[in-house]
Amino acid sequence: MLKFDQVLHARLGSLQEASSVWSEAVSKLEKSKDKAETGLKGKAEKADWKGENAGVTQAFVRKTAKEFGDALIGATSIRNILRDAHTEFQAAKSELEKLVEQAPGKGIRIDQDGVVSYLIHPDRRAKDYDGPKPEQADFEAMRSAIKAAIDRANNADDVASRALRGLVGTDKNNFSGTSYDSLAAASKAQDAEDAHAAYELYKKGDEATPAEIDRLNALFKANQKDPYFAEKFALEVGPKGSMEYWADMGDPSDGSRLGVDHRDKLKELQTNWSMTLATATHSTSPEMEQWKADVVKAGGEPIQTRGTSPYGFQVMSNLMRVGDYDDKFLKDYGNGLVITERKMTHDGRLPADRAWHAMNGMPSHLNWQGGDLGNDPMIGFMEGLGHNPKASTDFFNSSIDLTPENAKDDKKIDPFDYFTKDREWPEELNDKGDRTKEPGYNALGHALESATTGHPYDAETEGLKDVRTKENAEVMQKVVERYGSDPKYMHEQPGIDDSLGKMGAAYIDELNRSLETDSDSTMEEKRASPFGFNDAKGHSRFGEEFDTGLLWNRGDAINFMGIVAQSEPGHSTLSAAESLYTTSVLDQVGPKPGTNFDDMDLTNARTTLRIGSEAQGIMDETRMAQIDKDYEKDSDEHKKAVGKTTEWVKFGVGAVAAGGVVALTGGAGGVLVPLAAETVGGAVTTFIGMEAGDVAEKYEKDEALKEKSDKLKEQALHDGKELSLRPGIAYAEAPGWSERQYQYLDEHLVDYVRTSRLHARDNVLPDPYEKD
Repeated sequence: MLKFDQVLHARLGSLQEASSVWSEAVSKLEKSKDKAETGLKGKAEKADWKGENAGVTQAFVRKTAKEFGDALIGATSIRNILRDAHTEFQAAKSELEKLVEQAPGKGIRIDQDGVVSYLIHPDRRAKDYDGPKPEQADFEAMRSAIKAAIDRANNADDVASRALRGLVGTDKNNFSGTSYDSLAAASKAQDAEDAHAAYELYKKGDEATPAEIDRLNALFKANQKDPYFAEKFALEVGPKGSMEYWADMGDPSDGSRLGVDHRDKLKELQTNWSMTLATATHSTSPEMEQWKADVVKAGGEPIQTRGTSPYGFQVMSNLMRVGDYDDKFLKDYGNGLVITERKMTHDGRLPADRAWHAMNGMPSHLNWQGGDLGNDPMIGFMEGLGHNPKASTDFFNSSIDLTPENAKDDKKIDPFDYFTKDREWPEELNDKGDRTKEPGYNALGHALESATTGHPYDAETEGLKDVRTKENAEVMQKVVERYGSDPKYMHEQPGIDDSLGKMGAAYIDELNRSLETDSDSTMEEKRASPFGFNDAKGHSRFGEEFDTGLLWNRGDAINFMGIVAQSEPGHSTLSAAESLYTTSVLDQVGPKPGTNFDDMDLTNARTTLRIGSEAQGIMDETRMAQIDKDYEKDSDEHKKAVGKTTEWVKFGVGAVAAGGVVALTGGAGGVLVPLAAETVGGAVTTFIGMEAGDVAEKYEKDEALKEKSDKLKEQALHDGKELSLRPGIAYAEAPGWSERQYQYLDEHLVDYVRTSRLHARDNVLPDPYEKD
């Protein structure tokens, strides 16, 4: 793999010279070919040879003449490859040179390894500095452009080197006769060659050796996200071919040792196969459109192996857990899947597991990713939605016609209601051998994360932006209404609480807008609210009706945040998001560092800290109430659970600020928190840099566990109150304030908030969930 400095400093003169030399060779060979065909071969054809000469010499002359033609084809191909490779390398090199030249003018430095940083760090700028001040978006754009240039060079290098090796061939006595008119043609030919090689390995099924499975995985990896390879492979194998292959791999009765001895290889194969088919579905060729239609058609048909007969939907859904499948295909597939399940369950009169339970033989092992065996096809489908935000948003905002063949009836189903309330999710066998509904609800949570945030649920945190739309918000309104209406929905859906916490974090700005209002039922924000985010014209990203209107009223916001915070991951994620968001609002609406005392208006700063502290109080109180309900008082489990209520502070460590979004990485795995401004200010930077000790460590020690639960709970609530002051402390300690100003802010903001937390107890909080 080529690196930044290798592309930037590449010496391309020799390559250009080689291209020119081969161009000369082509000209000479064209003349030699003409002479060979008209002279050598022509005379041989006209010669009246008899006997052995006619059988040997004449054939030899013909072959020799043909070699001149093959030599010309080979030389022309080599020239074309070298020419196009030089063009690609030069373009990549020129792009990097341009970026390096432009970077200082943007206040950016690019080091010899291509790492981007400030030309002059903000902390080292002079007071009168008036040079460029790059923002996170500028750094992201520069990194993206650098990566694109290096990728271009690497792709050209890979294709050219493989093509040249192929043109040389392995036969020392014959030219290969392979013809490439361009580097792009060589790339397409290589894709077709790899697709066929993968097809040949596919035909071996579960009789393939571990080495052959490795080879198949290598072919998939080498062509990852390559559209031409993906389409060629998908079409060559066929829709039913993929299903039959994967069902055969999951048949535990046919004696194959792959699933016993090489689970890791099958896990990798499932990932690679899924990504390949996902890429293929983005093709709109007539052949692929038919392929997609055939997949949905085959979903309700059994796929027979020696000992199992899973339905096509069961098999295919497990090949959708990874990768970004096409929007329309996911919608058609999901509609077909739901329609089939409703028919098989007699319109819901039977539980879903009756539809997908193996009636004969052993259950198939269709999922090697872990968590479940893959018998419920809705799990894989939900994971597919989780990787495609547009498809998941459309799906949960739509309705499904259960009888599309009958235009006269109006038999429809609401997918959001069906999956979050009406469907009885089957229990699945997890990795520990336990039967649980967690895999299904975990996947549902992933799909809802995607639908509400506009990002794949497991998206890389670097470079993420706040991309929420009105359509995303419409799904989030449903989420808050459903899961804030009764604690049973979250508590009876194991595995969804962490996703609800992440969704709440992604809408923490709108939840704060609702909390600020005086009435529990009003749908109008408080005038001049410091929360939320409108564009330069004062309009909300969710539509003009939300310029001053709320997504939820105060009562709904309290219920949702309170119920989600009853769970440990929900409480941790929302608490961290609340603190970071509150700090960003202070950066935006509070007086800027260095402001004179006479000019300081702390009204918005006080409001911001008051609502942030109240929100933390709501979450702490509801979490404590749930702990009291879940564990026997004074038990070790109760005390340890109390101790963990303050561990969320660790989320501040490793937070990544980018483009108006903070991505919490300190244990939350990519939780998006919208900021009040695109640029991270001094308070947020200070907050992120605060030391986070092991607050809960004392609860793990013997001496702490000897204390009564009530005392430990009182201490934990006190700790929670102190932690809710962190945004105010970070604001007061931000660079630019004098010592006197720091003391003033500490007195007028931090001490003020200590009492405001008591407002949390004035709220009507949701009841804890009581297990049966």
